[in-house]
Amino acid sequence: MTNTVTIPGPAKPADDAARPPEERLLTPSLGRARAFTTRIDQRSHDDPGVRAALRRGVGKDLDAVPFMHRYVASWLNDDQARDHDIQRAFYTVASLIAAQRRDQYAAGKTKASKNTGPEDEAPDGTEEPADAPGAAPAEGAQPATPKRVPPRSLGRAFADGVLSRGQGAGLRETSAETRLNVLTRQSVDGLHRHLPGVIRQLRDREVEIDWAQLLVDLCQWRRRSGTIKRIWLQDYHRTLRKDGERRAREQDDKDVGTSENDADSTADTEPGS
Repeated sequence: MTNTVTIPGPAKPADDAARPPEERLLTPSLGRARAFTTRIDQRSHDDPGVRAALRRGVGKDLDAVPFMHRYVASWLNDDQARDHDIQRAFYTVASLIAAQRRDQYAAGKTKASKNTGPEDEAPDGTEEPADAPGAAPAEGAQPATPKRVPPRSLGRAFADGVLSRGQGAGLRETSAETRLNVLTRQSVDGLHRHLPGVIRQLRDREVEIDWAQLLVDLCQWRRRSGTIKRIWLQDYHRTLRKDGERRAREQDDKDVGTSENDADSTADTEPGS
């Protein structure tokens, strides 16, 4: 009788390694996505005409937004321009950025932080170069990739909305979790349909959105939605748990300090002290 030896198959590759080369080429890198969203934010803040053209695209189909092509189409390479999901992701994120209130644009906040007095100037007295991070690029030029920023998923944004209740009218935890779970069950069409209302709800509570990470997630939703859903939900629950642990430590420190003060007070009032 012949003994049969079973040879184990190769280990399952990681998500990125398993993706076909053409998909990796279609999806923009996070750096490229951040350059695009930074530029859209800047143009929307600085130019009312650009802002109006882009925000008119909220919830619209690609064939119904001719006024957006001037500001978005040049960011797509030939392969991306032939992929409907990739195009739709770029146009959706651009319209959502433009739909913010003007005081919420990152470009406005950056400019405000630079309007400082003489004591805050560079030590050598030189002016900041035009291509420095946060500086407005020349007209028609695409900005250099901004400084690396840790990505933040939409799940993290929902958790931030819940935690903002301590500073004002934040999201209730139950409704936030329900809304997030509804999003994770959507198809590509459903996700794009729900996003405008979700983003408006978060931005009304001053929750920051990582537009670049959202763009990358939208580009990959049809192919990698399972992984993206898991990350969103994990980030949501981990952020809330970490905040709960932080508040518990602060309360413990407060309780220890109160106990020590009570002990000191008791020692001071003992006879013969």
